[in-house]
Amino acid sequence: MARFLITCWSFPGHVFQPLAIARVLRERGHECVFYSGPRAARVVEGEGFPFFPSDKEEEDAMYDFMFAPGQTRTVNWRTMLEFSTTIQRWLLDSIPHQVRDMERIVAEFRPDVVATDQNMWAPMLVLWEKYKIPVAVLAYFSCMIPGPDAPPFGLDLPRPRNWYTKLLSKSVWSATAPFRARFRRSANQIRQRYGLPPLRTSVLEFTGTMPLYMVLGTSEFDYERRDLPPSVRYVGACLFDKPGHEKPSDWLEQLPKGQPWVHASEGTVHVLSPFVLTAAAQGLANLPMQVILTTGGNREPSELDLGPIAPNVHVVRWVSHTELLPRLAVMITTGGSATVQATLKAGVPLIIVPTEWDKPDIARRVVETGAGLRLEPAQCTPQGLRAAVEQVLGTPSFRRNAQRMAAAFARYGGPQAAASLLEELAAGRTPA
Repeated sequence: MARFLITCWSFPGHVFQPLAIARVLRERGHECVFYSGPRAARVVEGEGFPFFPSDKEEEDAMYDFMFAPGQTRTVNWRTMLEFSTTIQRWLLDSIPHQVRDMERIVAEFRPDVVATDQNMWAPMLVLWEKYKIPVAVLAYFSCMIPGPDAPPFGLDLPRPRNWYTKLLSKSVWSATAPFRARFRRSANQIRQRYGLPPLRTSVLEFTGTMPLYMVLGTSEFDYERRDLPPSVRYVGACLFDKPGHEKPSDWLEQLPKGQPWVHASEGTVHVLSPFVLTAAAQGLANLPMQVILTTGGNREPSELDLGPIAPNVHVVRWVSHTELLPRLAVMITTGGSATVQATLKAGVPLIIVPTEWDKPDIARRVVETGAGLRLEPAQCTPQGLRAAVEQVLGTPSFRRNAQRMAAAFARYGGPQAAASLLEELAAGRTPA
């Protein structure tokens, strides 16, 4: 039996995928514990895993950074300096608190491996060398290690596949070098506190030197990169469908089966008004289709004013993707990675309305695969969304490409493959 410490931020999408892997490890007789923000306690402990909370004030500050009204949530040249300063406080200034917490967990639990969220840097920058504990990186849909086969992440740039896009990518890498250098200097100041040598590469390049870098996605959805270090492994989607406290979605059996089903979701955590759900409720009303809208974990349907609800529109808080996705004709989403991967794995075409953070990059990948189309938030009106749904339903290539991506996802092992790689790392072997 091996022991695994799993560290992650408490955003639902960052907790659910490691939970899917932890379930498999537990089934194989291993022991797993989680370190995350207090907001993750309910779901982690509900699954029966021991939970160590991080500092609540730190978590509150991080949620304010991610979701506070008026916060900058998209990156461009105008907001780059503000964004890099804020994200440095989130990723780097939190490290001393995390190290202090994790040192206690290491002393008490004595893990064989630390599996860490790609955006929680304390295990990579400190624990790996200070305590000689193997560290596995969990990247949630794409590899963040820089290289010529992918554009700089987070700037909504195209894949570098011709002379123009390659030149654009190379120019942006050069222009952002001062920001990366500033991150490295700050990281080295932190490492110096723990008696560790300075980094000679960027922080993101350094993450590729960990013993294992697992991308919880597929190479096909990550531009089929060939420029990555040998530590990188694509394991496929690691989907956690249903928390233990949720009930089955039996009501789906009552919906008509002879019409296309369309599902719209704005994810789990929300800042903006429910403009996608409103556009779907109004734009798809009384059409020959069944429309399922989910409001998410922190909003009740009764709290939202979506306007008049037609008989073919069904508004609920949550629905099981395992039960719903195989019946869908179209998925409408703001572009969360877990939702997009689950939809592609089921072979269902998508309409992405990208709102913030990494969602524009995810939307680009969907369009690149041909499995869906992108609708900008300003275009997501009832009329605009209805036209997009009709286009996807009326264009067979979207379904064909989604099914092609489903076949690609099926070639990966998902949580089972991830668990096997972690077992090899715990046994002292280089994951193969």
